[in-house]
Amino acid sequence: MPNPRLAGRYAKSLIDLSIEKGQLEAVYADMKYLQELCKKSREFVNLMRSPIVRNDQKNAILLALTKGKISEITAAFSELLVRKGREGDLPEIAVAFVEQYNALKGIHVVTLTAATELTAELKAAIESKVKTTQGFPLIELETKVNEKLIGGFVLEFDNKLVDASILNDLKEIKNQFLNNQFVVKI
Repeated sequence: MPNPRLAGRYAKSLIDLSIEKGQLEAVYADMKYLQELCKKSREFVNLMRSPIVRNDQKNAILLALTKGKISEITAAFSELLVRKGREGDLPEIAVAFVEQYNALKGIHVVTLTAATELTAELKAAIESKVKTTQGFPLIELETKVNEKLIGGFVLEFDNKLVDASILNDLKEIKNQFLNNQFVVKI
């Protein structure tokens, strides 16, 4: 069961340790790698959360998957998680670490969803527009494709949503017709 408070505490401890050792950027890259691993492999997450698999087996699997790809600090941290029985919280800890890192560095995550794949020029234009209008010095642009939008885009940042999609426009038109806004009320 996900525990965001626990994940936040472990992430904070790892950030503090990596700052102390001067390896914050390396550990950040490791956590991004682990986050991607957890996103792409549901089997890996299920294995880490399985009460049937022994801790030494989980540690060996984790070591085999990450050997040569993560730093010593992250490897020791992962081993500590397994030893303490918290390996099932690894996906949430990785997410919490990235969020805390972004807050520390002043990076705002902006999610851009469009109906088709966007060109690099269009992404850059949207990124610069968000930077200027919102006053964000640094942003990390994540792009997604959702063909159901038909056209346009949806922009999400700091718990705000800008929906400039055709799907949204069609829904608004449908609601206007359902509410009979175009019929003179007698």
